[in-house]
Order: sequence, then C-alpha cells, then structure tokens
Amino acid sequence: MRELQQLKEEILKEYPRMNEDDEFTFACHPGVPCFNKCCADINIFLTPYDVIRLKNRLGITSAEFLSKYTISPFDKNLPYPVILLKMQDNEKKSCHFVGDKGCGVYEDRPWACRMYPLGMASPAEGNPHVTEEFFFLLQEPMCKGFNEDRKLKVSDWLTDQGIHDYNEIGELFKDITLHKFFTDGHKLTPDKIEMFFTVCYNTDSFRSFVFKSSFTKKFVVADDVLEKIKTDDVELLKFGYQWLRFACFAEDTMVIREEVAEDKKKELKMRQKLPKDE
Repeated sequence: MRELQQLKEEILKEYPRMNEDDEFTFACHPGVPCFNKCCADINIFLTPYDVIRLKNRLGITSAEFLSKYTISPFDKNLPYPVILLKMQDNEKKSCHFVGDKGCGVYEDRPWACRMYPLGMASPAEGNPHVTEEFFFLLQEPMCKGFNEDRKLKVSDWLTDQGIHDYNEIGELFKDITLHKFFTDGHKLTPDKIEMFFTVCYNTDSFRSFVFKSSFTKKFVVADDVLEKIKTDDVELLKFGYQWLRFACFAEDTMVIREEVAEDKKKELKMRQKLPKDE
C-alpha cells in the first residue's frame, strides 16, 4: 500500500496530464514481444462490478470467486475493505486467467486491465492537487506496445476498451468510498466492515441476507425492486449501496416498516425506564 501511495504522489508531480482529445501511440497483440508479461506479479484492485463480471463469467458463486481468486490486504490506514486479484503461486506469479493466447476472460477483464496503459485521476478522490479529471500514461520500460505504429485518442481508447460501462457503475462505488463519513476520518465498526465487504463483493451472500432473513419484514422494498434484485447482480449492487448509506452512514435511504419503528420506540422507552425502576 505504501508503494501505491508513492506512485500516486509521483504521478501528480511528474506525469504529463492528458485529456480525452490527447493522442498516444500504443497497441497490444500476440505479436508484441512482451505479450502477457504485464499480466504477472502485479497488484490489480478489483471493483465490485469487476467481481460480478468475473464470477458470472466463470459460472461460480461470489464466495467461491473471492476464496479462490482474491486476497484482502490488511492495512490499518484503509477506511474500508478492498480486494486484489490473487496471482498464481508460481515463479512468475502470473494471473490465473492468462494463457499462451492471452486473457481467458478478456470480455470481462477488470477495469484496471481495460484501462492500461492509461491511468485516471479525479478531483473526487479528495487530493487537493487534482482540480479536474485527467489521464496519464503508465509507460513502463518492459512494455513494447508503445513502439507499435498505432496512434489514437484517449477517448478512442476508452470507447474501444468498454470503459464507459464500467465507469457508470464505478461512480456509484466511488460515491460510497469517498463519502464524507470517511473523509472526515470516521471508521466503520467490525460488523459494519463485514457488511460493507458483503454488499460490495459477496453479492450472493448479500442476496441471501435480503431474501432469507427478516430484512423484508423490517424494511419496505418495492415489489419491482425485489423482482429485479432476485436475479440481477448489478441491480442488487445498486440496492446494496443504498443499504450501506442507511446502515453505515445513517442516511435516510431505507424505509422502516411502521410496526417495526413502533416496536423500536417502545423498546427504547423501556430501556430509559429501567434505571429508574432499579
């Protein structure tokens, strides 16, 4: 994590800033000498949408995907849980999904893989040195793709790599991770950290929480919403973000059933009376 912070500082100080109209030269294909070499011994942070795309691509549950293909680093400075793609336990520390012909999950590859060799910085990330969104090139020495004769605009690369669909869902996650609760220095309790992890990454478990617990008896959820989140992981994730705002940040994003609210009021009154009666 310390290395990542150092890279961020270096980018802000030294990397040329690009906008969507700027051009760069790059291409990646089996004929490039370094093909597949960048897919090893690398930290790839996964977004919740990345997890959904990958676990569905592989046809496994979110719990299975998390157990087999991810790690969750511990860092006391992290305000919320993050996950990284786990590399194989071999000499190269290569990605589980890469073979001789390239990426085996290419259509559903993570956001970070799609963006490369571009990076993006946003003022929403809270850094005072970033006043507007910009892009930059991660021009690493081992990458020979920069020697290819293919010039394109940043905007063309974003479209070609399907970045916009990922960014649309990613903005919702960014709104959660950059919430004032975190920027003001507050920390989640252990039970809320677990809830955050479940909602964002273990979608199948969150679905069970909604439908197999007393959740719908306590909260009002529209029938059409319930119907969507039964099978649609993306809709479930969006619903989960609303739940996190209620459960972690005390926002008014969920409707408590009247009878439940009344019971809570009665319980509170009883607790307030207990010391007087003793």
